[in-house]
Amino acid sequence: MTRTANTSAAVRQQRHEAPDSLDDFPTPPWATRALCEELAREGFDLAAMDAWEPCCNRGYMAEPLRESFRSVFATDVKDYGYAGQNGVADFLIDWAQDAPKVDFVVMNPPFKLGLEFIQHALKHARVGVAAFVRSAFVEGGARYGALFRDRPEALVLPFVERVVLWRGVLLDPEVPVWRVKKDGQGALEKPTSATAYSWLVWIKPPMWNGRSEHRRIAPCRQRLTRPGDYPPLPQHLRAQEAREDQGKLEWV
Repeated sequence: MTRTANTSAAVRQQRHEAPDSLDDFPTPPWATRALCEELAREGFDLAAMDAWEPCCNRGYMAEPLRESFRSVFATDVKDYGYAGQNGVADFLIDWAQDAPKVDFVVMNPPFKLGLEFIQHALKHARVGVAAFVRSAFVEGGARYGALFRDRPEALVLPFVERVVLWRGVLLDPEVPVWRVKKDGQGALEKPTSATAYSWLVWIKPPMWNGRSEHRRIAPCRQRLTRPGDYPPLPQHLRAQEAREDQGKLEWV
């Protein structure tokens, strides 16, 4: 596996989507490093393993994975300009012989397609699958019947501190951004989130003992944040560049 562009027939297949239909919520790098620490704690030698990141977006998850895994195959249904992307392709296609041989599939899947992405990932991963999802993903009869009842997670890893995601941009949660509120008044504020996130990890037999473990990820954002993780604050989110349409900034 290399970081050069893959031009196979499977990778060239694309699902064309309207820009506003994509779940464009980049994952903060520290949240991926937290997963890698948990996997290492379970005894996995990630430096000897290969991973597939099928929702690579702008690379904010793939790059931290490359710090721990031997190699990372990065794809996405859209080209976001990430230099390390191996191909533009829909993960849910029939990859056949073009599928990379990987130990783990690690991803932040589209919320509405989370079930399908996890099921598909379990077909390709030799060892396991890790999905970054809203903690409420574990609820619901449909997902229980289609996935959790017969293939429960090996690890349920909720974050103690909130992982804040923004649509279309990765922002440093320590840097205030300018927002226009409903009353028309603007102010600088650090965004917060009412949404809780977890890593769900499936380990395939024979490495899995059949039991599920629930373990919280202790506060670690500051410890696992590295210089250069966050791009510069976009001009339109700075106070001096405030405009009427800045209230459209969305975080979840």
